[in-house]
Amino acid sequence: MHTGKLGFFYDEAKIICFRPCSSADKKYMFNLENTVRENIKRLTPYSSARKEFSGAAQIFLDANENSFGSPLPVNYNRYPDPLQWKIKEKIAVIHSIKPNEIFIGNGSDEAIDLLFRIFCEPQKDNILICPPTYGMYEVSANINDVGIKRANLTEDFRLDLSKIELATDENTKLLFICSPNNPTGNSFKNEEILKLTENFKGIVVVDEAYIHFSNKESLLSEIKNFPNLVVLQTFSKAWGLAGLRVGSAFANEEIITLFNKVKPPYNVSEIAQHAILEAFENTENVEKTIAEVISEREKLIGNLRELSFVKKIFPTDANFVLVKTSDANSIYEFLLGEKIVVRNRNNVELCEGCLRITIGTAEENESLLKSLRKL
Repeated sequence: MHTGKLGFFYDEAKIICFRPCSSADKKYMFNLENTVRENIKRLTPYSSARKEFSGAAQIFLDANENSFGSPLPVNYNRYPDPLQWKIKEKIAVIHSIKPNEIFIGNGSDEAIDLLFRIFCEPQKDNILICPPTYGMYEVSANINDVGIKRANLTEDFRLDLSKIELATDENTKLLFICSPNNPTGNSFKNEEILKLTENFKGIVVVDEAYIHFSNKESLLSEIKNFPNLVVLQTFSKAWGLAGLRVGSAFANEEIITLFNKVKPPYNVSEIAQHAILEAFENTENVEKTIAEVISEREKLIGNLRELSFVKKIFPTDANFVLVKTSDANSIYEFLLGEKIVVRNRNNVELCEGCLRITIGTAEENESLLKSLRKL
């Protein structure tokens, strides 16, 4: 038995227990100053007109906008709030956190990209992902010319802690964990994620895009305890606002300050900000929709089990289900012929033979089942 570089005890490739890092391990412990790229530390952010001005005014002649209006029924000739304070204030109350601990972006994908640009030196640093997982982590790494290390999930789609420990090195800046995971649908244990966070010298990014469909507790409340924890959420799934492209990141104030330093000046449109604020006035509808999705999810799973070509249905905490079939490619093509689109995950490692099916309305699910029964 010996000690790994992240501060784990491990024996014969199995983690036995966790411990805090000793003084000998301190070079691996998190330090924000040492993690941020040097050019970002030196960066003077763009200062927009709306960021420089605060207060009340009637005439705006500072931002080179079109003062005569627009051809639309609603006037969008003015730039939006660059820091989306009204949205942040609403979210802060809901989650009992500070507005300064919230970043609002153009979908979660913007937050993911900013993490690379803030913390990862191209051609030098690397990230760690746990496939099968959300594909945008890898795409963003390739765009930013950052190396990718992999610690695949186990066959039953659990985090392999020993692989994670062994895969990292001194240049591993980001560890991405999607929970509930896409495309598998299952959640990981919060205790495991937090232990990884405690012993990791870089940033642990927990993507909770599907958390609202799960009974699992969000890790959002833990940002006050872990200075290297970033939690991602989105308005695209449970809120039903995918077309607006609005996501959020939660972290300590120092990290959120870096997000705001690097982001484009007006990254969330006035239309999107207005719609999000309107949605906050109807949270009862969101809760009702979540309950309907979960109910339809269980019904669909029960009906899919009756089909002979369905070999396995994996446990899910999301608004989709991963289904292992006898021939994913043929079933996928057949459904296209029925004008029904599901996601073919047959070529994804550990998901061979699998289709990912989003939970639809009762009518959509019945149409899907009716078509599948033809097989």
